[in-house]
Amino acid sequence: MQKEIIEHGSLLDENGRLIERGWARSLIRDYHRSDIKANPLRIKEWDYYLINDGHRALALTIADNAYMGMYSVSWIDLDSGRETTNSVMTVLPMGKTGLPETSVQGDVGFANKDISLLFRNNGRERNLRVWMPAFRGEESIAADITLRDAPAESMVIATPYREDDKAFYYNQKINCMKAEGNVVCGSEVYSFASDSAYGVLDWGRGVWTYSNTWYWGSASGTVDGHSFGFNIGYGFGDTTAASENVLVYDGHVHKLDQVVFHIPAGTDGKDDYLSPWHFTSNDKRFEMDFTPVLDRAADTNVLIIRSDQHQVFGRFSGRAVLDDGTVLQIKDLAGFAEKVRNRW
Repeated sequence: MQKEIIEHGSLLDENGRLIERGWARSLIRDYHRSDIKANPLRIKEWDYYLINDGHRALALTIADNAYMGMYSVSWIDLDSGRETTNSVMTVLPMGKTGLPETSVQGDVGFANKDISLLFRNNGRERNLRVWMPAFRGEESIAADITLRDAPAESMVIATPYREDDKAFYYNQKINCMKAEGNVVCGSEVYSFASDSAYGVLDWGRGVWTYSNTWYWGSASGTVDGHSFGFNIGYGFGDTTAASENVLVYDGHVHKLDQVVFHIPAGTDGKDDYLSPWHFTSNDKRFEMDFTPVLDRAADTNVLIIRSDQHQVFGRFSGRAVLDDGTVLQIKDLAGFAEKVRNRW
């Protein structure tokens, strides 16, 4: 079942429960933090941007997770297989970060002596700026990136949780934004060009349960001269009404049903993230191989909080089928797939 939400209105009712669960092509339901009736320590809000041209990738996060704020920068060299991630954390922001209640427009930023992050969005383009003086040892990082040409449609999903009727996740993934700008990291100066670099936004707002595992994959680029990207994922919440699996072709969403990540097992029985993966779908519309080049791994374990992350960058090859039956042959499309376990 893939229930599409087509009526505008509020996201939550007077009791803080989702009015309608399912997927949409835009933020058709209005999110307001003040409508939440759950424990405020369970509220999690974030904007995550990734810019990728297949050679370098830049990831930026501003997150207000109630009891913890996180402001993070990753600079990833896909040619050499090296990456650096540096994060600043704060205690009990409790919504004071001021993340916008919509992705359509609005600015958010954070600055202290260790980092300055600013995401500006005037409704037509997005400007992302970062300055971190001690990013990699004594080396600083500075970036100024502009994202344009967001597609007319994107993946939006309103997901409830069976174990808590006031918990929910309202999420938008915007693929295929054209990116351009510069990154200066130490002595390296790198330019993203709009004909080869693409940005994706993960806009998340909601109330989460304590223990979760998620799988997420995303890629953006061109196929035979047409803009093409996809968002795939599962693993948390009650997704019986809809999955978050979509193709985005020439700015329009083509809905998929269920997609499974086949991560190879190593000799020790654990996931072997750097061996080739495979993806299948029950509707036979997404069959993809994935060749990893880098595993951006991090395992943070602090008392009752733990986050074990594997964000694996690489290239996708295979076939995808549009709503009208058109078959697209995909070859070496740059993107990533990840598995994340959280107790938070």
